[in-house]
Amino acid sequence: MVTYHIYLFRHGTTFDNAEGIFSGWRNVGLNKKGIRDAKIVALRLKDKKFQVAFESSLFRSKQTLKEVLKFHPECKRVVEDDRIIERNYGNLQGRTHLSIVEKQGHMQYDLWHRGYENRPPKGESLRDVEKRVFGFIKDLLKIIKEQRVNVVISAHGNSMRAFRKYFEKLSVKEMCTLYNDYETVYEYVINV
Repeated sequence: MVTYHIYLFRHGTTFDNAEGIFSGWRNVGLNKKGIRDAKIVALRLKDKKFQVAFESSLFRSKQTLKEVLKFHPECKRVVEDDRIIERNYGNLQGRTHLSIVEKQGHMQYDLWHRGYENRPPKGESLRDVEKRVFGFIKDLLKIIKEQRVNVVISAHGNSMRAFRKYFEKLSVKEMCTLYNDYETVYEYVINV
């Protein structure tokens, strides 16, 4: 049996993250701390080997992966796949968490922010995100098995929830309460 690895990480801190703004699909970049976060992830992965990298179309995912790839000339293939993109927060995007709590109340905020089934107006639920990420994982496992490669994934806070639920066999409740740090790399072993 041969083992292959998936290295999963979250993009670094953005301007929106620092200000408590719902980013969702807004194309915001990393702030100074976010660049430092990305460099820490890059150093954590420096001695790992992988041949394929995945990113979303959002600039923050690309910026973080760019730092990681500085140490990895062996990675010849970068794939953009928006099944791993951040959750679409719909009408909440660009608004502060505080403004939503003040206007809608903390209970509604909690349902929209971390509720599994609850979609913000014109947005996605965590269940919606899970569905597209699970489709990505199915295709990813096939790629790993057929091409015999290690992969790295530059993901987002909410798409990481679904990845971690799948690979760590978490419950819905556990997934919804996860915090995904900006400097941590999650490693999963795939046996072929």
